[in-house]
Amino acid sequence: MLLRLPALLSWGLRCGSAAAPQRLVLKRKFSGGMEEEAKRKAGYMAVDNHVQNNQALGIGSGSTIVYAVDRIAKRVRDENLKIVCVPTSFQARQLILQHQLTLSDLDRHPELDVAIDGADEVDSDLNLIKGGGGCLTQEKIVAGCAKEFIVVADYRKDSKSLGEKWKRGVPIEVIPMAYVPVTKAIAAKFGGAAELRMAANKAGPVVTDNGNFILDWKFNNISDWKNVNVSIKMIPGVVETGLFIDMAERVYFGLEDGSVCFRDRHSH
Repeated sequence: MLLRLPALLSWGLRCGSAAAPQRLVLKRKFSGGMEEEAKRKAGYMAVDNHVQNNQALGIGSGSTIVYAVDRIAKRVRDENLKIVCVPTSFQARQLILQHQLTLSDLDRHPELDVAIDGADEVDSDLNLIKGGGGCLTQEKIVAGCAKEFIVVADYRKDSKSLGEKWKRGVPIEVIPMAYVPVTKAIAAKFGGAAELRMAANKAGPVVTDNGNFILDWKFNNISDWKNVNVSIKMIPGVVETGLFIDMAERVYFGLEDGSVCFRDRHSH
């Protein structure tokens, strides 16, 4: 069992910081898969640093968030915290219920204190690609309702520029009847290729929680992500993109050596 980190140590080390005289992080040998341990450390530290009593929390989707919810549930039990949780997906809803946390929604809590979510890739400016799991629209809505959007990831997700490590493209949720016109419009405007995401264990395409399809756009040489994101969203039939631009306040990265570092927006 991992004890809660002392307040000083729980902040971790700023990513790439040369000013810190020593690493204010705890290290231990990895007992399981390196990536899973990195996810767990990042998730625990994000919860310890940002979750407080009487908050409304946005709970993201994906494998890293499983560890964050574990930590939230333990702190609720140990500290008798009063919090409510708004999910970004069916998976997140199930996690909240399995841990006996208080489930809510944006009808009752349209303003959230903190949203915690994962990412498929994070660039040096804290722009994100999300949606590898297909929940990008609800994830972006919940993140946009939060005063503070915190991301947890492992070291494999940290890139200088988007597309450097994540090779599956930018997910784009589309209305089913529009997927062919949208595919053609994206290729004509921005190059690359947008492909309909097909399901692995059923015939036909992936269908989102909203009943829509997902295109994965494999792009080339894009630098102005803000304008590209706006332009794609203006194409009729596009519901939302997996580009999270200027949204994350801080990203925690679990590192290979068992430590955690973080990077803040506009801090470099």
